[in-house]
Amino acid sequence: MSEENQYTFENPEYRKTYWHTCSHIMAQAVKRLWPEVKLAIGPAIDEGWYYDFDAPFTITPEHLEKIEAEMKKICKERLPLVRTEKPREEAIAYMEGREEPYKVELIQDLPLDAVISFYTQGEFTDLCAGPHLDSTGRVKGNAIKLTNSCGAYWRGDSKRKMLQRIYGIAFPKKEELEEYLQRIEEAKKRDHRKLGKELGLFMLADEGPGFPFFLPKGMVLRNTLLDYWRKCHKRYGYVEISTPIILNQELWHRSGHWDHYKNNMYTTVIDDVDYAVKPMNCPGGMLVYKNEPHSYRDLPLRMAELGLVHRHELSGALHGLFRVRCFTQDDAHIFMTPAQMKDEIKNVVKLFDEIYSTFGLSYQIELSTMPEDHMGDEAVWRYAEETLRTAIQEMGKDFIINEGDGAFYGPKLDFHLADSLGRTWQCGTIQLDFQMPERFELEYVGEDGEKHRPVMIHRALLGSIERFIGVITEHFAGAFPLWLSPVQVKVLPITDRAHEYAREVVRKLDEAGIRVEGDYRSEKLGYKIREAQGQKIPYMLVVGDREAQDGTVAVRTRSGGDEGAVPLEDFLSKCLVEIREMSRRV
Repeated sequence: MSEENQYTFENPEYRKTYWHTCSHIMAQAVKRLWPEVKLAIGPAIDEGWYYDFDAPFTITPEHLEKIEAEMKKICKERLPLVRTEKPREEAIAYMEGREEPYKVELIQDLPLDAVISFYTQGEFTDLCAGPHLDSTGRVKGNAIKLTNSCGAYWRGDSKRKMLQRIYGIAFPKKEELEEYLQRIEEAKKRDHRKLGKELGLFMLADEGPGFPFFLPKGMVLRNTLLDYWRKCHKRYGYVEISTPIILNQELWHRSGHWDHYKNNMYTTVIDDVDYAVKPMNCPGGMLVYKNEPHSYRDLPLRMAELGLVHRHELSGALHGLFRVRCFTQDDAHIFMTPAQMKDEIKNVVKLFDEIYSTFGLSYQIELSTMPEDHMGDEAVWRYAEETLRTAIQEMGKDFIINEGDGAFYGPKLDFHLADSLGRTWQCGTIQLDFQMPERFELEYVGEDGEKHRPVMIHRALLGSIERFIGVITEHFAGAFPLWLSPVQVKVLPITDRAHEYAREVVRKLDEAGIRVEGDYRSEKLGYKIREAQGQKIPYMLVVGDREAQDGTVAVRTRSGGDEGAVPLEDFLSKCLVEIREMSRRV
């Protein structure tokens, strides 16, 4: 990074330091206003910061306004932040003297050889490892916003006391804050949980936390998406398989998942034998490969699976379709010779490019390298990492390194999708694996007539079908392209006399494969149009006496555009072209 950008928000370390300093300014403001409040922790996060407080009152929006005002004063005071260190016993006594029990506990839990540091600004001192800006004056008081307050258990433990967490965000310029807040407001309108309910796509129930229910329109959307997925995979030479949801525990020990993932797995007992509900599809794919002998002529073998998996997530982490306990993973396992690795990696990336571009999603690639808890020899890992690196470099793709974040069995390429608001979502992944073929003793007969071990790619494209539906719901704000919309056309008769013609229009569109509904209620036309627009239906066809006489339809789009009257056959042809081309025009 250039020196001129070192102290700007383009530098993630500076951004984190800026927000961490803001958390201390917020804590100082709270202590000035209500000295009886006790301090817990206050880190910088991906967007801003939070601080947890033990307050004898419920923090309200009115409290947040007062805290913001006090923070602005502290910024204007330009207080220097001074770092000091204290021996362990002195540090504990210091925080006991200030009646900060949570800080005392944090110090007591530090390793005996830990450096215990504090940062002081004016009358306020906090236990903190840092780093921080050198002065509160570096923070622009008019570009601070406290966004939310909520409950949070001390140290994330539901058996401990419930504290109150305040979230905040700040930028070097007021204009940047305003842009961010506008983006957040737009994101709220696009929230897939809100749209999913309004559009009748899916539901969540207390009887199954983290287990989504897809409703009829949601199933149309889901099946249309999967139909497209299947067509693409067929063109790219994949075969589709399906493996059981429950397999015995011995299999998960063999695959290595039990040692690395057992805390996230659901288990059961069948006929006095321990079984596990699959959190991944990989071991089942190994068994399919082993089912019959293979020659080098069979490779590469590309096996795709839409597999339902279950993972235990903490209840506090559940979030709509983004974080669930059961989901369908669009997996594929590609078995190949070492000589085929680069070409297969490139082939997968080309498929990613095609499908992501269909939805108007761009992406950023991360190369995740060997983690501490890896399986297998380090030299093999380095070879696999270099193969991934070379393949995408030869395709002219940019990437960043994510050290130590590979899967336990191999390095991976993670694809972070960017939506229409510029937010990123990790969906696709390509994982190169030498370990699992070894553990399952997979083989193929080579050109030399000898048995060899195949190399394997684990690959998810959409990642989780449920999560991807959440992503595109927010990306399109519920206004799906015509080809993907659960209802593509709504026919709106003006009068009862037009019902017969409206039904004829519905019949012709339906026979042509258009997803169409007629609205025959005795409501005003304007009301019907507004309701159809609210349901994000791409096209509304208004029909009355004139349209019935001329064999036309008056076309309106969900954005409010009036395209006038056109012959029904012309409208139908236009729709079919848009669907075939998967246009995002409407």
